[in-house]
Amino acid sequence: MKDVWNALADPTRREILTLLQKKDLTAGEICANFSVSGATISHHLKILRETDLILAHKEKQTITYRLNTTVFQDFLKTIAQIFGQSQEEENYETE
Repeated sequence: MKDVWNALADPTRREILTLLQKKDLTAGEICANFSVSGATISHHLKILRETDLILAHKEKQTITYRLNTTVFQDFLKTIAQIFGQSQEEENYETE
C-alpha cells in the first residue's frame, strides 16, 4: 500500500488517473494533456503500472492504458478502515 501512496503523491500522476477515469488512452493522448516531455509522462506511467494503478494493453505498436479499478477499490477500503477506526477511537475517547 505504501507504493500506492507514493504514486498518488504526485499531482501529474493523479491527473493521469483522472484522465483515465473518463476513458482508456494511449501514451500520446495522455501526453497531449501535459506540457512536459514524453519521457516524463512515460516515467509517470511506469510508476503507475508498477503499483498496478493502471493496466497497459499492447496491440501492434500502440499501448493503451486503463485504470485498474480493482486496486482503487482495495485502496479505498483500506482508507475507509483507517478512518473508520480513527473515528471509532475518537468517539470512544469522548464518551
